[in-house]
Amino acid sequence: MNTDMKHVITLDIGGSHITAAVVNATTKTVYTNTIVKESFDSNEEVEEVLSLWKKVIYTCFAKADVQKLEGLAFCMPGPFDYEKGICWIKDQSKYEKFYGVDVKKAIREKMELPADFPVYFQNDADSFGIGEVYQNPAFLDKKVIAITLGTGLGACFIDHGNVALHAVGVPKDGEIYNLPYKDTMAEDYVSARGLLRNYNNKASQSVQNGLNLYELAVRNDALAIAAFQEFGKDLAAVLLPLVQEFQAEALVFGGKIADGKDFFLPELQSLFAAHGLEPSIAISNDNEKAALLGAANLFLAETLAEM
Repeated sequence: MNTDMKHVITLDIGGSHITAAVVNATTKTVYTNTIVKESFDSNEEVEEVLSLWKKVIYTCFAKADVQKLEGLAFCMPGPFDYEKGICWIKDQSKYEKFYGVDVKKAIREKMELPADFPVYFQNDADSFGIGEVYQNPAFLDKKVIAITLGTGLGACFIDHGNVALHAVGVPKDGEIYNLPYKDTMAEDYVSARGLLRNYNNKASQSVQNGLNLYELAVRNDALAIAAFQEFGKDLAAVLLPLVQEFQAEALVFGGKIADGKDFFLPELQSLFAAHGLEPSIAISNDNEKAALLGAANLFLAETLAEM
């Protein structure tokens, strides 16, 4: 075994799911045989959520033929103090009991790890975007906006392979979920809850999750298709000024809602074309793998910075 190889467990954590794997951070290889996926309710008590994370980490490591683990790297939604590891998520229907929690300290204590054991956090959309760049070299010489569509709305602005937080056209901290939109903010419309509301406000029977709505659309349910189309219009309206100001040449979409691309992308492309914009558009083949790779890259960057 090559002792120079750095192995890290990376975890892609959303509002209702967790995916983890052992990643060779040196070669940027996800050991697919170690991938563990679990669904959970992020609004449970902190101890219950941490217990699930602990179980996933141990299960993941047990599947790997590695002798040493160099660290943990988490892809987490915001708002979150990624350097200190403190969660500031509030009023987003997820992680309601984590507000103000020092997650870095809590996970070390839960795992009974040394106080100096490397634990890093990165915005989930940033991890996804960086991972997509590594998986698609064509993005390396472009300005790209990577967008995650799920329980929340995330984005990562990438300029020639590097995250661009302070470039022209990039909102504060690279976040777009809280951009003003209509009567509230973007995420209230461009997210699972916005998509479901589009349907439930008009249907005689409500649906509870995006998968059910997607299945209805596939079966040519007119209201379900209309819900996705309305979602596409909202998504386009939110992204249009960002694409213009950042001068994005490509967009890449990930997240569970991206599976419904056939129903919402035509609306987005139509609005963009009306404004003379034709960025290339890609749908991630495996956004979870991309996020895991992106988090591994964070681990390498942080450890090199500390040397």
